[in-house]
Amino acid sequence: MTALTVSDVDLYYGAAQALRSVSAKAESGKITCVLGRNGVGKSSLLRAIMGHQPIRKGAIALDDETLQGAPHARAGRGLAYVPQGREIFPLLTVKENLETGYARLPRRERNVPADVFELFPVLKSMLSRRGGDLSGGQQQQLAIGRAMIGAPRLMLLDEPSEGIQPSIVQEIARNVKRLNAETGVAVLLVEQNLDLIVSMARRGFVIDKGRIVAKLGPEEIASREVVRKHLAL
Repeated sequence: MTALTVSDVDLYYGAAQALRSVSAKAESGKITCVLGRNGVGKSSLLRAIMGHQPIRKGAIALDDETLQGAPHARAGRGLAYVPQGREIFPLLTVKENLETGYARLPRRERNVPADVFELFPVLKSMLSRRGGDLSGGQQQQLAIGRAMIGAPRLMLLDEPSEGIQPSIVQEIARNVKRLNAETGVAVLLVEQNLDLIVSMARRGFVIDKGRIVAKLGPEEIASREVVRKHLAL
């Protein structure tokens, strides 16, 4: 089932156009990757979906219902966003960082789901440590764990491998794939790490100069040669 539908979207920063008639989909239970060089519009697409940047034209829908309003309203609809750079709160503890994910939940549902600690056991052992004292890989696990709190229907991941050692990158990849398979959450992944793309994604599309220039099916996204070619566009 299609979770996310982006239809003919234009996005501007002032007079500069970042997205040009972009249309894309992400399906429940699947990981879809957004490929492209730096500065071509990948992160802008995630910001448009989450409502951090208004679109000038087109529509964005989750489960066939149009998404509108501020980011907190979209989070209430089932979106979760793990931004590039993680953006955890460095002076809050791990426990307090996770609790910031409670914002959209009724008081009776405000607890950390057991699967957060099953996927990322290191977080359970560090609940009292400040977020800023964690390594880059631990902070990324914390950011994803925080995004899991509200049981999202769509998770947006922006460059989760950035600044993280390869062994931790692969651990995060395995855990996101497990989360995707077990919960059915749709994952839209922006990434340039070749190994991560090939190991995680089952579909993808390529952005260049704000436009979708190619769509990749399961066989193409699993090919290192094909993905490498599109990353070099």
